[in-house]
Amino acid sequence: MKVVVIGGGVIGLTSAYQLVRDGDCVTIVDARATGGGASEVNAGWVCPAESGPVPAPGMIGQAARWMLRRGSPLYVKPSLDPSFLWFMLRMARHCNRADYRAGMEALIRLAEGTMALHDEYRADGVDFEMHADGLLMAFLDGTKWRAQQEHLDIAARAGLEPTILDGEAARATEPALSEHVQGGILFPHERHLDPAAFVRALRGRCLELGVEVVQDEPIQRVEMEGSRVVAVHGAGQRFAGDAFLLATGAWSGTLSKAFGASLPVRPGKGYSVDLPAFGLRRPTYLTEAKVAATPLDGGLRLAGTMEFGGLEESIDPVRVEAIARAPEAFFHSWPMPKAPQLGAGLRPMSPDGLPLIGRMRRLDNAYISSGHAMLGLTLAPASAAAISDLILRGHRRLTLAPFDAERF
Repeated sequence: MKVVVIGGGVIGLTSAYQLVRDGDCVTIVDARATGGGASEVNAGWVCPAESGPVPAPGMIGQAARWMLRRGSPLYVKPSLDPSFLWFMLRMARHCNRADYRAGMEALIRLAEGTMALHDEYRADGVDFEMHADGLLMAFLDGTKWRAQQEHLDIAARAGLEPTILDGEAARATEPALSEHVQGGILFPHERHLDPAAFVRALRGRCLELGVEVVQDEPIQRVEMEGSRVVAVHGAGQRFAGDAFLLATGAWSGTLSKAFGASLPVRPGKGYSVDLPAFGLRRPTYLTEAKVAATPLDGGLRLAGTMEFGGLEESIDPVRVEAIARAPEAFFHSWPMPKAPQLGAGLRPMSPDGLPLIGRMRRLDNAYISSGHAMLGLTLAPASAAAISDLILRGHRRLTLAPFDAERF
């Protein structure tokens, strides 16, 4: 079987890698260079324990307060576009406790085995930087710290062993934390990796296994015969296949229209700020600021913000400065960076905060894997294994039921 994977981000690359290992002939077609954007400028966390969907209880009120601050962790650019308004209203409907907990349980089930799969990748020659130091959530607000504990039963049942720490214990675990930190939650089994190294290594291994990689070829037309896709057309090439997988991240909503699906995937922009090493022991989530701090071999990465707008990756200096200043309250002796390396990427968001993984409506041989939001690295290997099983054998794993693309 020949499979055409449209999109060369972390979801497209892991999917192609799994498909070729399972015996398919695979072509990746990307509108630009593979592995860019959100796939390389994210926090680098592999964090099943922190797999809650973006729509969460209290998000609507918090968003309303933040709307007046351009540098706030969450920002929605005003728009009268009907599809945008529909998306945001649907997202607001999912900002409740029941949907949040159900979504978290589904995401943790999908992520089960992700550590073993990442180890499998490395054993197969996908060489990238990865650490197993756990993950710490730090809280300045004791009320928020206690509220977060309400959902720890889900992680505990999954064997992720969350540990509640008071301020003193949190500082003993991470000496960089300041006296302002009121409490913490430690997830000992989480990992982190260098995302840029990961997607580079995946691309290299895909090429070694015989995957054809075509870059700078945006898909412009989908050729169909009845309920089957025959080929997709780029600016200058035609790509025929037996099956087609749409994995174009934040662009999936737009491109799905060419397949007659019109799926609700929209961009949520995030930023990264790369700095010299700071001496942090493990990845730390600065909860109130919604900023992830990740120590890597080459330095420290700060990543954060969620900006709902259009398909553009410009960097807003006000939002970058807010990320760079966020550690001041959480860490003692924080040196405000002078010339950090900056990045921006568009995360693929869905109205309920869950990925879309499965067959596209009314099509026999077209599939989608998108909408992974901020969990691309966490969910990519398991998503790839599941979609390969579906494409090759027609077997839909039970873990995919909550993510069926036809729910929209």
